[in-house]
Amino acid sequence: MKRKIGIGLIGLGTVGTGVAKIISSPNGRNPLVSQLELKRVAVRDIQKTRAVDIDSSIITNDPLEVVNDPSIQVVVEVMGGIELARKIILKSIESGKSVVTANKAVIARHGNEIANAAHSAGVYVLIEAAVGGGIPIIEPLKQSLGGNRIKKVTGIINGTTNYILSRMSKENADYKELLKEAQQLGYAESDPSADVDGVDAADKIAILSSLAFGGTVERELIPTKGISNLQNRDVEYAKKLGYEVKLLALAESISKKNSSEKSLALSLRVQPTLLPTDHPLAGVNGVNNAIVIEGDPIGEVMFYGPGAGAGPTASAVVADILNIAGVKLMGEGNIHLDPLLSASSWRECFLAEPKEIMQKNYIRLITKDTPGVIGQIGKIFGDHQVSIESIVQFDASDAGAEIVVITHKVNQEEMSEALLSITKLPEVQDLAAHLGCL
Repeated sequence: MKRKIGIGLIGLGTVGTGVAKIISSPNGRNPLVSQLELKRVAVRDIQKTRAVDIDSSIITNDPLEVVNDPSIQVVVEVMGGIELARKIILKSIESGKSVVTANKAVIARHGNEIANAAHSAGVYVLIEAAVGGGIPIIEPLKQSLGGNRIKKVTGIINGTTNYILSRMSKENADYKELLKEAQQLGYAESDPSADVDGVDAADKIAILSSLAFGGTVERELIPTKGISNLQNRDVEYAKKLGYEVKLLALAESISKKNSSEKSLALSLRVQPTLLPTDHPLAGVNGVNNAIVIEGDPIGEVMFYGPGAGAGPTASAVVADILNIAGVKLMGEGNIHLDPLLSASSWRECFLAEPKEIMQKNYIRLITKDTPGVIGQIGKIFGDHQVSIESIVQFDASDAGAEIVVITHKVNQEEMSEALLSITKLPEVQDLAAHLGCL
């Protein structure tokens, strides 16, 4: 009889319940699933009614009972939070157990510490479920695309904001009403700030960037702008100009004269961005996620699918468990790690300076409706080496005019200086919007 792999589950919420259901119903799945045995489950409230049938004798409210159980080889952390989850993951590693986690916040902030601890202990920490829900993106970056020089990662990686923006575009619906609806449907939390302020997407692009480029950057330094201040008229104007607005997370390598294989400058950012309607990400709607990887020699590949939810995320968690189980059942010990499966940083990455980052921009200005104002704006842009792709005036009235500018690619230091000068013009009343543009 084949030996079983003992699984300890910490957290039995939406995702944990999905994982437990898969493990408890192996028929029709990969035969490895039948070799998984749920040994212990840690929950906050032992008395709570469960959506999955689990033997009450294996349920505890102490996560350390899971970590310290000698019959468990793999700890699955789906409890959420940061500091306690970090401690549980590190304690599991110290106890010689491999870890599977869906916790993007912990990995984005403490991924290096966790990866180094796992390498020293000879165990795996796998994180497929931390980004993209059910979309397989972590393993392809570590394995399938390993022979490429990755140039750029561009993603719609937050389902809540994509749902809201899709509805704003198609129906011109109000942001606040859509947010309430997303909360009612379970797409957004009661406190939606992590989603709508871009924090969730920034956590995820930090993880993807570290895998794509071989090194981490400090999570809190990633420029992050969400959609909470985005106005319907910007979505409307974008459509008139042939664009869709999406919350994009982007990581891109920046070529520098003094760059080397051991050091790489990156541009990382999360921001509402205009996409041409023929861009492959422009048609990604609803709660779906999609990630485009650009590499040499592969070119562009896109990963698309459900980015959240019990089923997709649990699917990714179990995929990681099976990767570890396969290694263990083949008789490989905990000392010789598969370098492609475990992955680790192999060079220093750092954020490029604004003057090194080239980007197209969408600008909306509120101005007095007076002759010559567009000319003044254009002159200031020209003085700062900002090339204009288009400049359009909308909604001129006694109350003023709205001028929308789309620039060609320009370094962001020059862009910031130009906008500072423009907002000092007496004819300019407000810089109403500044978005990215592809």
